[in-house]
Formats: sequence, structure tokens, C-alpha cells
Amino acid sequence: MLFEIVALVCTGLFSGAAAYVTFVEHPARLSCGTAVALAEFGPSYRRGTVMQASLAAIGLATAILAWTARGDVMFLVAGVLLGSVIPFTLIVILPTNKRLLDSSLDPSSAEAAALLSRWGRLHAVRTTVGLVAFGFL
Repeated sequence: MLFEIVALVCTGLFSGAAAYVTFVEHPARLSCGTAVALAEFGPSYRRGTVMQASLAAIGLATAILAWTARGDVMFLVAGVLLGSVIPFTLIVILPTNKRLLDSSLDPSSAEAAALLSRWGRLHAVRTTVGLVAFGFL
């Protein structure tokens, strides 16, 4: 029962935090203008990375343990979905993150604005996957 609870809590916290960033924080960041949004992105990203990565990894592990203990395939499906945000982030989002954190990026450039917009769309994918995983639990 412990694994099921931890998997549910981690998946819920991950999807809730991701939804907050997608629907509240990132749009608010963008409304301040590109230079301010870019300045805020770095500290927000550093803090969010630790929390989101930990929740995804622990949620995946405990969902798999819950599936092996109970045999409920919904835990496996939810765990695999939640865990899929890790490679998605590393392969698809990380290049955008690195460029946004690059000190040579001009904060007032069209490239910075485009990267912030792209990051928002990519993060929305993580939010959707997290919410679907939470729905399975």
C-alpha cells in the first residue's frame, strides 16, 4: 500500500506543479517582457528541475513497485508515462533550456522570445503527460 500512495502523491505533485508552471508561472513570466522573463527563467528552472526530476523518478520507481506488488497494470502505465518525461526532457527540452541559460543570449532578441515560447509549448507536453498519468491512478 505504501508504494501506491507514494506513486500517487508523486504523480499528483508532479502534474500539479507542471500545470501551475504551464498555466500560471510561464504566462506571467512572458507578460513581463522577454528580458525579465529570461532573467526569471534561470532561477525558476534551477529550482524546478530538482523538484520535478525527483518526483518523476520516485513516482516511476514506486509505480513499478506497486505494479509488481499488486499486479495492477494502471500503476505500470502511470509509472511509464510519468517516467517518460525524463528522457523527453533530456532529449527534447534540454537543448532549449541550455540556450535559454546561455549568458551569450541577448535578452531582448527575437531568438530569446522564440525560445521562451518554444519552452512553454514543450513544457505543456510534460504537463499533459503528467496529468494523464495522474488520471490513470
